[in-house]
Amino acid sequence: MGTSDWVDTEVDLRAGDQINFTATGSMVVGPGKAATPQGATRGFRDLIKAYPVNDAGQAALIGRIGSSDAAVPFLIGSSKSFKSPRPGRLFLNVNKAGNDAPDGTYTVTMEFTGRGVDPSTAPVNYSLPEVTQGMIDRIPRRVTDAQDNDGDNTNFLVIGNEKQVLAVFEAAGWVKVDRDRNSAIVSGIIATLKKEAYLTLPMSELNLFGRVQDYGLAHAEPVQVVAQRHHLRLWKAPFKAENTEIWVGAATHDIGFDRDQRNNGVTHKIDPNIDDERQFVGQSLEETGLTAKESYFLPRNPSREAKTATGATFHSDGRVLVIYLIPEPNQ
Repeated sequence: MGTSDWVDTEVDLRAGDQINFTATGSMVVGPGKAATPQGATRGFRDLIKAYPVNDAGQAALIGRIGSSDAAVPFLIGSSKSFKSPRPGRLFLNVNKAGNDAPDGTYTVTMEFTGRGVDPSTAPVNYSLPEVTQGMIDRIPRRVTDAQDNDGDNTNFLVIGNEKQVLAVFEAAGWVKVDRDRNSAIVSGIIATLKKEAYLTLPMSELNLFGRVQDYGLAHAEPVQVVAQRHHLRLWKAPFKAENTEIWVGAATHDIGFDRDQRNNGVTHKIDPNIDDERQFVGQSLEETGLTAKESYFLPRNPSREAKTATGATFHSDGRVLVIYLIPEPNQ
């Protein structure tokens, strides 16, 4: 397993399956250094390495459900009681960076202690709030910077209350970014002391509905976060869908650096095909098993080709992705 990619267990999980994992064995991870399935202690040099599970040890046993790049790996270690949040194929691997080559074998035992409902025999029909074309057209197509320059497209909505929305993004591997440089300094120090890569690099504040974003979220590999990261901003809309909150998002993918045409400074360069990032957001939330439905709307005045506030061009089919979260029992 040490030098392999993800290993297909050929086990298909149901949402709600309960499993006990136990693992034994060892891996050589360096001269005179070995690891158990729980993982080896990471040193300060690991701060520049990208690990699938950033807060787990080197060569720890990890798993994920599904083969999508948006699937979030989780720590198994030497033992774990696990409840599957969604259906899908189970894959196993060890926690390693791109240039790591752990050598050895882990033996993994799985015991089902409970099975989820077979979706083919008991399909679920949720009562979801209606999102209308009129609601979509009330949302500005673009966000703006402090000088009122148009910026990124508003390209997705999440339908659910604030607690649900934050929970689904956390489950999908997104982290809240620092709001300012002082917070960034503190977070960076804490990450260093904990020997973890710093993922919460601040992002600029942009405006929608007359205010800056309520939340900024990022999804990135630690080694790439400075130059490359998936990131988005969220605003709570000033109206609801049948008493359910609407959260408006603007998502782009940083892929490098560029010149800020406002001041000739350095800024992030985004992938000009912003629809790919819209799809990544939807796919990452779907992987959590906490979404009920996804659909698309085409606004009356779609934004298909434009420039960001820093002057970079982007293109889109103009559609807005609507992601409905599974309603809470009392909704």
